Amino acid sequence: MSLKSFAKTMKTAACAAAVGLAALSGALSTSAQAQGDLLVAPTRVILDGSRGTEVILSNIGSEEATYRIGLELRRMTEDGRLVEVEKSEANSVEEASLGMIRYAPRRIALPPGQPQAVRLAARPGAELPDGEYRVHMSFKAIPRPREVTEEETRSDAVTFRLVPIYGITIPIIVRHGRVEAQVALTQPSIVAGENGPELAMSIERSGESSTYGVLSVVKPGVPDPIILAGGIAVYPEVGSREVRIQLTDEQVAQIKGPGRIEYRELPEQGGALIAAVDGMIG
Repeated sequence: MSLKSFAKTMKTAACAAAVGLAALSGALSTSAQAQGDLLVAPTRVILDGSRGTEVILSNIGSEEATYRIGLELRRMTEDGRLVEVEKSEANSVEEASLGMIRYAPRRIALPPGQPQAVRLAARPGAELPDGEYRVHMSFKAIPRPREVTEEETRSDAVTFRLVPIYGITIPIIVRHGRVEAQVALTQPSIVAGENGPELAMSIERSGESSTYGVLSVVKPGVPDPIILAGGIAVYPEVGSREVRIQLTDEQVAQIKGPGRIEYRELPEQGGALIAAVDGMIG
């Protein structure tokens, strides 16, 4: 696909994604992520150290925009949040992760409708232990210079203006040597959340590798899943992750009783079953 075709496709995908997210709770993740006028694809990169890849940035706005590209460290907590880690507080695995990633450019100006590529590769050292290494690549908008008004030039008062900085962050994962994961799901339950009923469960993980996929609720005799929640990751730094999925009253009525929870790879990755649990939901 040409970059021009990519821009048209991604703009259409962004509109479709907005409609889909408004209609579905826990919609499946797509291959592109949008924030403001920036579209990034893919939203997750896995490298094996033997060859590099590209991340495509597309400006779907009407004005040129400039972005700064960098690497960050983040750790997952047991409730699924990603907490930023200062580089001075990095452990040995995180330091190795930062040291092996090469990428260019570090700053990019994007005219409207003209995608550009960020090239990246991993260079793991020869003595690096087997394992999974991860950084998060950030794409942060650089605010455009603002013209000073005539009224502001006449004022002697000190004024401050807060300018929001928009950005997207995606995980860059390097799997070095032999890595694997063992996964199990705990029995789900319906609980009261801040904004209504939620389906609650935990994903138990062991091993060197992270997992990433789609959680679905299926019922006997019903051909399609009642609930789909995509983009569920469990990173190696946590052995268990709590998952909560917002439900409507109609969905609560539909899933109560005997059912099956499945955790599968994304459809574009083959959709293989990672883990499942059968039982009563309620």
